[in-house]
Formats: sequence, structure tokens, C-alpha cells
Amino acid sequence: QLQASGGGLVQAGASLRLSCAPTDEFSVGWFRQAPGKEREFVAAIMWSGRGTWYADSVKGRFTISRDNAKSTVYLQMNSLKSEDTAVYYCAAGPKNSGTSYRSENRYAHWGQGTLVTVSS
Repeated sequence: QLQASGGGLVQAGASLRLSCAPTDEFSVGWFRQAPGKEREFVAAIMWSGRGTWYADSVKGRFTISRDNAKSTVYLQMNSLKSEDTAVYYCAAGPKNSGTSYRSENRYAHWGQGTLVTVSS
């Protein structure tokens, strides 16, 4: 069962690294849901790691990567802002699909979420 971990309470400007496992050879996406808002795309990575995608709001601050030997995908989050506060979910989907990496519809397997709280 897919599991996200690494969330916590940090101050603005700090960093956190989230982990998602086991990811096997699936494509993986990270999504987040802030209180009172809809879930939104954050980042995604191909099963090979050769392709990555980011939401504009996190580009340049967040980095998605994977270690297939450990069957784990990471989301390194730097320069955190209060607006990054949310429950972060990882999701796994097929290697090959015609559905966008940015779409929730690509991913059939979802983790339980990990809470990230950024205080200003």
C-alpha cells in the first residue's frame, strides 16, 4: 500500500523532504489539498525518472526525484511558504498512459497523505 511520509510543522523558509513508497515502476504524482480548497497537482515523475512536471506555484522550490532501487519517490520542498500548508498525497499510475501526468485521473493508487504545516 502506497504511503507518504515526512510531513511536519516548519517555519516559513525552511525545507522538508517527503517520501512515497513503494513506488515500484509506476509513474508517481504528488498532489496537495489545503483546508477548504480542492486537491491540486504539485509535481510528477516518470517511472524512469527522465521526465518531471511541476505546478507553477512550486517550480524552482520543489524537486521530485526517485530511487527505484529503494522503490521510493521524494519531494524535496525548499523555501516553504505558508501557502504550501496542506495535506500532501502521493499517487501511483501506469508507466504508459495517454492521461496527463498532471491529472488525478492518471493515478489509480493513492497514499493516505501527510500533513505539512508552514508557519509564517
